Amino acid sequence: MFVMELSYTAPLESVEEQMDAHIAWLDGYYAAGVFLASGRKVPRDGGVILAGGVSRAEIERIATEDPFSVAGVCDYTITEFIATKTSADLSTVRENPVT
Repeated sequence: MFVMELSYTAPLESVEEQMDAHIAWLDGYYAAGVFLASGRKVPRDGGVILAGGVSRAEIERIATEDPFSVAGVCDYTITEFIATKTSADLSTVRENPVT
C-alpha cells in the first residue's frame, strides 16, 4: 500500500486552475480500485492519497500522470508500507508480510 503525499510548489490559484482535471484523474483511479482515500492537508499546502493493489513502479507512473504533476504545481513523496491491520472496510488491501 502507498501513501502519496502531494506538496504544492505553486500558488493556490495555480493549483485551483488544475483542480477539475485533477479530480477527473482521481475518479479514474478510484474506479480502477487503486485509490482508497484522498483529501487536502491541513493547512492546505497539498494533499494525501491512499492507494493499493499496484507496484511501486506503477504508483510512481500514476503520480506523473496527475494533472498537478503535469502542470508542475506539486511534488510527490511516495511512502510504501505493509498494511497488516486494517478496518473491515479495507480488508481487501490487508497484507501478510513475508517473514
